[in-house]
Amino acid sequence: MKKDTNEIEKEIEKLEAEMQAPDFWNDKNIAQNVLREIAELKAKKAGWNKYDKGNAIITIISGAGGDDAEDFSAMLLSMYIKYANKKNWDVSFIHEHKNDHGGYRNVSFEVESKMAYGTLKNEGGVHRLVRISPFNAKQLRHTSFSLVEVLPKFSKLEEKDISIPESDLKIEFSRSSGPGGQNVNKRETAVRVVHTPTGISVHASAERSQERNREQALSILRAKIFKKAEEEKKSVEESMKSGKGAEIEWGNQIRSYVLHPYKMVKDHRTNVETANVDAVLEGNLDLFIEGEKDL
Repeated sequence: MKKDTNEIEKEIEKLEAEMQAPDFWNDKNIAQNVLREIAELKAKKAGWNKYDKGNAIITIISGAGGDDAEDFSAMLLSMYIKYANKKNWDVSFIHEHKNDHGGYRNVSFEVESKMAYGTLKNEGGVHRLVRISPFNAKQLRHTSFSLVEVLPKFSKLEEKDISIPESDLKIEFSRSSGPGGQNVNKRETAVRVVHTPTGISVHASAERSQERNREQALSILRAKIFKKAEEEKKSVEESMKSGKGAEIEWGNQIRSYVLHPYKMVKDHRTNVETANVDAVLEGNLDLFIEGEKDL
């Protein structure tokens, strides 16, 4: 994103230099087109960083690896919560789907602080774990993957900028449940919302009322559509019309956590690495987050 921002700045500088030419205003139509293009470029540049100062919504989804992947998702959840605690940031859960071993099939939570999204947005991507599996009796080395999604939290006013037709939504209700399917709420308050044109789905189950969970799910859906548009460099309206994106390629990891046969955490985008895996899993992420600033 930083690279794209730099390209926009260069284009703005180029167009503003054209404005200094003595004959710039000779053709009013061309001049107005240049002014319009400068305004659009400046708006795009501002839009990419618009939500950096707000809260972040993080979702962790287990990929290939069965119990190991779900355990890895729990490790990542713990890592991000510990990082937030070190920053004195608040964390609140939105939805959690646990297995019987304390792992997570998926979990969503909100990190509440000024600049939470700006700080954490580049943590999004596939994370890879290599270790001796605690779930394998033969103690074989196992590789598992989890996807981390980081979204901006919109204000009520900002949400109005992304209008989703009701006809494009499939909304399902179910009982909120705990580990192993133990019902913790006899009413159907958990909500799953699917945006049918894109196939994007979201869950919310932490609130006690169905309506509050529905609002939370729609808020996350708007953020996912915004993020999709940002990544595809399209307008929000264009991204809402496009079909499902490419299937997630779990091997396309942004970071690897290796616990065996040696210890190392390496970010494959920045080449930042450390042998102190335990410190990273305890929430010491500044080394990586500082390295991500130029992404």
